Amino acid sequence: MTLPDHPPLPICQVRLPGRVEYETALAEQNALAEARGRGAIPDQLLLLEHPHTYTLGTSAHDEHLLLTPPELEARGIRVYRVDRGGDITYHGPGQIVGYPIMALPRESEGLRADVVGYVRRLETVIIRLLADDGLQGQPIAGLTGVWVQTPSGAAKVCAIGVRVNVKAVTKHGFALNVNTDLDYFGGIIPCGIRDKGVTSLATLLGAPQDMAQVRERLIAHFGAVYGREMQLTTTTPPLA
Repeated sequence: MTLPDHPPLPICQVRLPGRVEYETALAEQNALAEARGRGAIPDQLLLLEHPHTYTLGTSAHDEHLLLTPPELEARGIRVYRVDRGGDITYHGPGQIVGYPIMALPRESEGLRADVVGYVRRLETVIIRLLADDGLQGQPIAGLTGVWVQTPSGAAKVCAIGVRVNVKAVTKHGFALNVNTDLDYFGGIIPCGIRDKGVTSLATLLGAPQDMAQVRERLIAHFGAVYGREMQLTTTTPPLA
């Protein structure tokens, strides 16, 4: 008996450029999104780190940035206003930032771009990653991101903020706190939420984590959740 062949999974190319200035990564996202919208490249997943950075999304309030310009300069923190959804968040060393550049279904194809479903799947990727270490991640109704219960209450371990362009191609993505210095969140009201905390894998597990190993597991979960064949690529020069 011959088993039916299964169609190959769509490809998602993975890029690991290391630590990259925020504006450089944003320019690369824009270039990749434009190429993906033309069908010139397959889906992409950028996994990288940023220097100390605060970004304010389209729903951000200025008062949620608590540091003055001299304080920001003294701590070496750069600030950007960006076109993702959400309020203010922090990016920095020890954090895995993921920028999926993916083509979602479009109305012209008889399907509506499922932005909410796309975000829910991002949450699922992180929840499965946490489960590898026996941690119970969860979404919170009315909020985005992934949270864990701590002795001090709910704390966010992964922030999510996205944008989908007119060609239904995604930009921005998620920021997973792995070995992140959480003190930098003290300079902001993270995501504009005053009554919940922020945590990291290192804090939850009681020890620094191997970033490369976490990235490897994250890539595997991403491919499983989105139904993609994940392929590491070096087809473009490094971003930094």
